[in-house]
Amino acid sequence: MSLLWQARFFTTVDHLGDLPSYQVPEIAFAGRSNAGKSTAINLLCNQKKLAFASKTPGRTQHINYFSLGGSHVAQHRKDATRVDEIRAFLVDLPGYGYAQVSGSAKHHWQDLLGRYVQARDQLAALVLIMDARRPFTDLDVEMLEWFAPTGKPVHCLLSKADKLNRSESTEALRLARSVLGSYVDGNGQPLQFSVQLFSALKRVGLEEADATIRNLLGLNAPAAEATEATEATESTEATEATEATEASESPAAESPPGDAEK
Repeated sequence: MSLLWQARFFTTVDHLGDLPSYQVPEIAFAGRSNAGKSTAINLLCNQKKLAFASKTPGRTQHINYFSLGGSHVAQHRKDATRVDEIRAFLVDLPGYGYAQVSGSAKHHWQDLLGRYVQARDQLAALVLIMDARRPFTDLDVEMLEWFAPTGKPVHCLLSKADKLNRSESTEALRLARSVLGSYVDGNGQPLQFSVQLFSALKRVGLEEADATIRNLLGLNAPAAEATEATEATESTEATEATEATEASESPAAESPPGDAEK
C-alpha cells in the first residue's frame, strides 16, 4: 500500500500568509484546466473525491492541501489527523488557462500561483500535468519558467495517454524530453526535469508516478513500514538462529521408515 493512499484533506489557502507553517516537504500539482489534474491526484491517492474536479473548469481558485501521515486509511478518514505525525503534503494548485474566469480573479490566481512556486521553501518539487495530445501550451511553459529558477525537480505527467497510439506516444515523449532538456542551470547543466506517459482511465504509468512522487518527497521508505520490516527481519533471524542452535545441540532424529523414498 502506497503512503499516498493516506492522503486526506487538510486545508484550503487563498492567501500566501495562510500557508501551513509545518516544516515538512510539499509536492505541488499544477496543470491547465481539463488536463486531468484532479483525476490524476485521486487515482494516485486511491480515492474518488479527494481532489475537487469542478464541472466548470477553472472555478477551483484556491490552493488545497492534503496531508500524508497522521491518519489511518482503514478508519474511513473519520479519525482526527495527528498533525505531529504528518510527513508531507500534496498541494493541489488552481488549474489555469480557462477563459471564463474573471479578470480580477485571474490576476489574483496567477499572483498566488507564481509567488507560491517561486518562493515556498517547503516546496520540494512540482508535478506538471499536461494533456499528452497538446503539451507545452503557453501557460504550461509559463509555469516552467516560473519554477525553473528554483532549481527544484519537475516531473511531467503526459495525461490522457490512452488517446494516443504507440507511435504518437513515442513522439510525445521524445518532444517532451527535448523541451525539458533545453532547461539548464547557470553552469549549463540540465535541470532535474523528467517526464512520463500517464492515463487515469487505463492506469498507465501509475506505479512509475507513485514511486517518483514518493521519492521526490523522500518517502520511499516510510518510517512505520521500515520499522515493521526491520522488526520482522530481526525476529525471523532470531528464530532461525535459535532453531539452528537447537538443531546442532540435539541428536539427529531418526526418519520414519520409508521417508527417504517419498
